[in-house]
Amino acid sequence: MYRLDPRYSPAPKAHLVTGWRAVSERLPDATSVVALDGPPTVDWTAVVDRLTTELHAAGRAVTARDVRARYAPPEVVRARTVPPEADDPYFPRLAEATLDALFDAPPECAPADEGLTLVYGPGAALVAHRVLWYVDLPKRHAEAAVGAGVGAHLGLPKGEPADSRRLFYADWPMLDRHRDALVDRIDGWLDVQDPASPGWLDGDGLRATLAVLARRPVRTRPYFNSTPWGGHWAQRELGFRPGARNTALGYELIAPESGVLVGEGPGHEVEVPFQLLCVRHPEEMLGARAHAVFGTSFPVRFDYLDTEGGGDLSLHCHPREEAMRERFGWSYTQHETYYVTRGAPGARVFLGVREDFDGERFRDEVTASARDGVPMRPEDHVLTFPAEPGQLYLIPAGTPHASGAGNVVLEISATPYLYSLRFYDWLRPDADGRPRPLPYRHALDNLESGRRGARVADELVPAPRRLREGPGWYEELLGALDEVFYEVRRVTLDGDAVADDHTEGGFHVLNVVDGEGVTVVTESGDTHPLARSETLTVPAAVGGYRLRPAPGGARVVKALVR
Repeated sequence: MYRLDPRYSPAPKAHLVTGWRAVSERLPDATSVVALDGPPTVDWTAVVDRLTTELHAAGRAVTARDVRARYAPPEVVRARTVPPEADDPYFPRLAEATLDALFDAPPECAPADEGLTLVYGPGAALVAHRVLWYVDLPKRHAEAAVGAGVGAHLGLPKGEPADSRRLFYADWPMLDRHRDALVDRIDGWLDVQDPASPGWLDGDGLRATLAVLARRPVRTRPYFNSTPWGGHWAQRELGFRPGARNTALGYELIAPESGVLVGEGPGHEVEVPFQLLCVRHPEEMLGARAHAVFGTSFPVRFDYLDTEGGGDLSLHCHPREEAMRERFGWSYTQHETYYVTRGAPGARVFLGVREDFDGERFRDEVTASARDGVPMRPEDHVLTFPAEPGQLYLIPAGTPHASGAGNVVLEISATPYLYSLRFYDWLRPDADGRPRPLPYRHALDNLESGRRGARVADELVPAPRRLREGPGWYEELLGALDEVFYEVRRVTLDGDAVADDHTEGGFHVLNVVDGEGVTVVTESGDTHPLARSETLTVPAAVGGYRLRPAPGGARVVKALVR
């Protein structure tokens, strides 16, 4: 059965406690400064109030200092953190500033004469301190808050208008670098998703747990959001968000946002960012070759596009290599593939341009649609293919594409995920009735139209090619292109077959696309169940492993860096 909350035990000597009293007892006894750092989404006043209440109840003195009071004026913070081209209404370049930019001078905070001094807020670690805790809320909470118009932004006062652009392209890059730089010296990780009963993991235990997880198969906590085009498959089949209006983009493994649950069960766990595994153990997770190219960025993502009972996605493309690097600030670009797991009768995939594609006519129609609300027919310019379950569709950067209504697509892609350059969105409003953003100029600038007609079908809708086989199983190459750095394969297993595999110095990402599931068994003796529709990362350090299917057999899609 699909797990909404996969979790892992902490390392043997780790200390994990829950509840404000137990958390407060982990603070030092001596007079000292404790830095409480973390994202602006945290309700910092509530956190400090609860800790203060518990400390006072224990007869301890405590003084609280809000580091945000030391921030530079908002207009100065904006100028320092958002690059000059931020007048782009869609995609400012990724911020390169550090949290020092929030302050006019290094922040200082004199400790109280007795008891604890709690210095709190984003950037608190920059204050001289004895103890450092990182207080965290996973990014989905920030995205939901900004979507509701109540989000807090890094370095800006409470009440500033919420802006997803600032969240994605300024706040998150700065906070990620800051958090990653602190992980080696964090003394405690405080997860405040449950404001009544937070979870806390000691710093040494955090690092020991990361070391264990980086050497064994690991599954991140999945999550689905809602969008105007979303469907209902994940609600019906996986149990996600039954009260939401739909389920659209499913975050199976999107490294910048995904987390790993550590603990024994609900009420006794913390969620830690998957990215910390790559920061602390890049070669174990990625392998030496991928680490040399991608640094600590995990370069492959798995997500779902659920349009079953929903609508067509926008017709869009993603930045080509040079634009992604020079204009947007990512060192590698957003190649994608679609693996269709379910397709309703008549469902389709939009992919590539027709043989008779007329660039000027396309530009004129896209512009008229965006400026004046004139409807257009994408089929007049773009090829469509039947959405065949089991077929992989390759989508190199710059290629116009969309998943049609009635599909469930497993999107196996490069990690960058915030750059959908839309040509046309069916004149569709957002959930609040407002026009959806349409960065059509970026889309037109990045359009790749050299691959046309029959060549699209031949190169981007390939037939599987068998690579290897054994008793009762075989492995196929589903798709690979010279310009795309990863490839997608599929292993098919009969009911009693066992397939041997090996990471060969690079990671694998697995997803069960048919059958009830498999068990992954490593050479070191670790076993990990993987149910249908679930995704699992097999770090490079795992080496050899076996796939053992549940009764009835299974098919497993696998991605790896070439």
